[in-house]
Amino acid sequence: MKTYRELITLPSFEERLEYLRTNSKVSYETFGVERYVNQELYRSRQWKLTRKKVIVRDMGCDLGVDGYIIYERPIIHHIVPITIDDIEEGSDKLFDLDNLILTCFHTHNIIHYGTDNKLSIPNGERKPGDTCLWK
Repeated sequence: MKTYRELITLPSFEERLEYLRTNSKVSYETFGVERYVNQELYRSRQWKLTRKKVIVRDMGCDLGVDGYIIYERPIIHHIVPITIDDIEEGSDKLFDLDNLILTCFHTHNIIHYGTDNKLSIPNGERKPGDTCLWK
């Protein structure tokens, strides 16, 4: 079973991405038309608090890799995917920090759906008034 503790032992972004890769198909083994179930989870107070903890822990960096700062809205990825049953039964893995990692939309799609040869460290410097609230 994959974990955050194991993931962070991998030094490079590429190694972490490969570790997390699922190569799923769109709407396959996910919520598909039943997305309303997970959306209730993501609007919950407990999720919002957990999300903040992950953003702080990973220092606003994609896959927690220093230098890969996320400049867009971050996504919290479940390392071991969750199911409708997990949500309905209140599984521990929903909010387990060892099952969560910070990522951007682009990286999240690569984890689930395929490869991309355009990966690079985001460019840009921190400036007063920018939109990256966790740096």
